[in-house]
Amino acid sequence: MPNPARVLEHADVRQLIRLVRAQRHAPRNLVIVLLSFKAGLRACEIAGLDWRMVLTPRGQVAHQLLVSGHIAKNGHARVLPMNGELRASLSALHRLHGKPRTGPVVRSERGDHLRPRSIVNWFAGVYAELGMDGCSSHSGRRTFITRSARLLTRSGGSLRDVQELAGHRQLTTTERYIQGDRAAQRRLIHLV
Repeated sequence: MPNPARVLEHADVRQLIRLVRAQRHAPRNLVIVLLSFKAGLRACEIAGLDWRMVLTPRGQVAHQLLVSGHIAKNGHARVLPMNGELRASLSALHRLHGKPRTGPVVRSERGDHLRPRSIVNWFAGVYAELGMDGCSSHSGRRTFITRSARLLTRSGGSLRDVQELAGHRQLTTTERYIQGDRAAQRRLIHLV
């Protein structure tokens, strides 16, 4: 069984964002990164995302994101509250593309949806460029789920909330994504 995708630290994500902002197609690529790290989307969901899933009926970027069943794994649709940084980046990309009402959010150079494999390959390329071993297109999703689980006590939520955000049918699946924190474990043992 292969090792799970690496969970990135805050400094690693900042380094990734700095690289992406210096790339060709920077606004699009920043949205790809934020959809992964701030919404926990899979490569197939990022590739299939359409503006109708992001916009309000009045054509503005909404405060929530709809992952429709036809792009979600196993057809399991979900609605996600939208992170402020992700919303701002989506708004900038929306303006850059001429405020479309429909069509792909993450476009190829021809204006079509990128394929999920293209998203996977793109992430592999940027991680290789940064020398981040153990990372894959799933690192953002795994980081999102792990961070969400660690922040539960501050939000008043439960693991069920993380499960719903991740779009998992079983809580055991969500639990497999969460990486333990040795420093937190040491602090916890000292409190016991």
